[in-house]
Amino acid sequence: MTHSEQRIYLIKELLAEDARYQSISIPSDEQEQKDLLRSLMNVRMPRPISRDFLKVQDEYLQYERDKRGITDGAKLPSIPGDSRLVLWQGDITTLKADAIVNAANSGMLGCFQPLHSCIDNIIGTRSGIQLRLCCYDIMNRQGHEEPTGRAKITPAFNLPSKYILHTVGPIIYGPVGEQDCEALASCYRSCLKLAVENDCRSIAFCCISTGEFHFPNERAAEIAVQTVTSFLNTQKPDIRVIFNVFKDADLRIYQKLLGVSRC
Repeated sequence: MTHSEQRIYLIKELLAEDARYQSISIPSDEQEQKDLLRSLMNVRMPRPISRDFLKVQDEYLQYERDKRGITDGAKLPSIPGDSRLVLWQGDITTLKADAIVNAANSGMLGCFQPLHSCIDNIIGTRSGIQLRLCCYDIMNRQGHEEPTGRAKITPAFNLPSKYILHTVGPIIYGPVGEQDCEALASCYRSCLKLAVENDCRSIAFCCISTGEFHFPNERAAEIAVQTVTSFLNTQKPDIRVIFNVFKDADLRIYQKLLGVSRC
């Protein structure tokens, strides 16, 4: 199958799973096809799927991954004065590191909203259907939602990283309290602990809770830097921490906190 044929195959297989989709026609435009495929993956419940589907899906997603380009975290420069810390602006799903952090919700099954721009949705889409199935098995065994400040680890499947660490940050509805700050700090500690336990030599943190969960960006960054630095100084693990930012505003905040000169 060509790459285009793989995309059509995947769409047809997902449409055939649900009788409600029978009236949906496959668009001729490539981007519209990609959006339809992503939407179908976003809304799909965690139920078994064939090996043939996963084989085609993996080949398709890995081609898309390689076309986007991969950034090797080991080659990123450290911040001045601390070889353990890196500041990098970019798409975390393109980063090759032992572990990347996903800002998850308490259900731990990913974002079900089609084409949503949150990191949970994008990671789930690009890693593949296996991720939701894996998370479902973990949560089914646990028997309850994931508490705020805790984390789970899964393979990264079709991403360039080895693992994904899924952590549930605090949701902010009003003024930020001390309990919210401690919960966010716990997210960073939980992820670092899991990474060390799984022999990770590098971990990339997104800006946990600052998106859909509305934690103020500057305070969140302060907590991130303080918590990570304290963990590294106290535990002295052999691990490199990448602070991954996507927005320019977050880049400026971290540059100030880490003493990194602006380009």
